Amino acid sequence: MRILGIDPGLATMGWGVIESDGYRERLVQYGALITYPRDTFPTRLQSLYEGVRGLLSTFRPEEIAFEELFFSKNITTGIQVGGARGVALAACRGYTDELYEYTPMQIKQAVVGYGGAEKHQVQMMVRMLLNIPEIPRPDDAADAVACAICHAHAGAGRSQFKIK
Repeated sequence: MRILGIDPGLATMGWGVIESDGYRERLVQYGALITYPRDTFPTRLQSLYEGVRGLLSTFRPEEIAFEELFFSKNITTGIQVGGARGVALAACRGYTDELYEYTPMQIKQAVVGYGGAEKHQVQMMVRMLLNIPEIPRPDDAADAVACAICHAHAGAGRSQFKIK
């Protein structure tokens, strides 16, 4: 199965594509969609929408896994990132209804074995699990790949993480 993982963000939206046979995962590609503060908010959202649509047509994933948003302080940033997540969801829903979402803690648990793992621990495990020479960069791409791995590890129970 081919899985697209997405780490939503307005300035940097990480993405990673893996293939899983149910036992092992293989990295296909990763990267980030970048927008610039000099552009208007609607222009940035349109750029992300078109970027996600490009990923879908290029990689043809069977299922798509999103990292759930988490904000503790800045509500303005949260609203903008929510907008970015919304356009990514809209682009993906136009492609498939196989959309899933995992919390950062669930992703850490699936990849590292500990829900309170540090970012560098997740990145190292992504590198080790996929047997790749270096950690995916930027960090948002590594997070997206980790999200895809989490989804692959969810197995038959993945239906409970489907976005409704």
